[in-house]
Amino acid sequence: MLKAGPARKLIVTVNEADRWHGRSVYNALLEVFRHRGLAGATVSRAIAGFTGRGTIRSIDLIDGAMPLPVRIEVVDTAEAIDRVLPDVYDIVERGLVEIQETQIVKFTAGKDAGTPAPGKETLVRLVGKAKMLRVHIGENDKWEGEPLFETIVKRARQLDIAGATVYRGILGYGAHKRIHKHHAVTLSSDDPILISIIDEEEKINRLLSALDSIVTGGCLIAISDVTVIKYVGHDAAGAAAEPAPGAGAMP
Repeated sequence: MLKAGPARKLIVTVNEADRWHGRSVYNALLEVFRHRGLAGATVSRAIAGFTGRGTIRSIDLIDGAMPLPVRIEVVDTAEAIDRVLPDVYDIVERGLVEIQETQIVKFTAGKDAGTPAPGKETLVRLVGKAKMLRVHIGENDKWEGEPLFETIVKRARQLDIAGATVYRGILGYGAHKRIHKHHAVTLSSDDPILISIIDEEEKINRLLSALDSIVTGGCLIAISDVTVIKYVGHDAAGAAAEPAPGAGAMP
């Protein structure tokens, strides 16, 4: 079981059309990560991107099958990540492989993991001027009748967090090792959901305290040091406005 504390994040970015032995690269990687017992992985499809000096590709409402960049993200211990790197190098012939140091704040498998629910863990506090908080949950997760990801975003807004972005994965698995796959033809799916939030450490800490009572099922919450290069808000008309209070204090 993945514990709170130092961890490592592996990020692989490839083209969704890339193949390995007749299978999509991201599917092959996901199966390797699952077979090797990693805590969980999420595959997210980009809405736009380019590689090298190639043309920019973006989602076309008419042609949803256009190949776009795909991001596979997995978080586990440094030892577990190191074990799968040889497989990653073998499978990924073209793409970008990144490794980042991160910090696990909370990781629970949920009721369907077949193991007793862990006790309430102490939140980890980090030193730094800017933090990135990532919350991995399922689309079907609820809080008082509404989608859990909506509750998290609303709570972040109430706490005056600079911003939050919700990503829907197209493929992934968690601690229970059950594959979640997006099905475009059905309205009922439990896609992987990633909420990404960046702000000053003090504000992130306040949000973490709030999430401790909201996120109680299967989840992975991780926090990383980041450097904010630029943050500019927008007014109601869409024009650039003055930076939000506190944003200028970030590096």
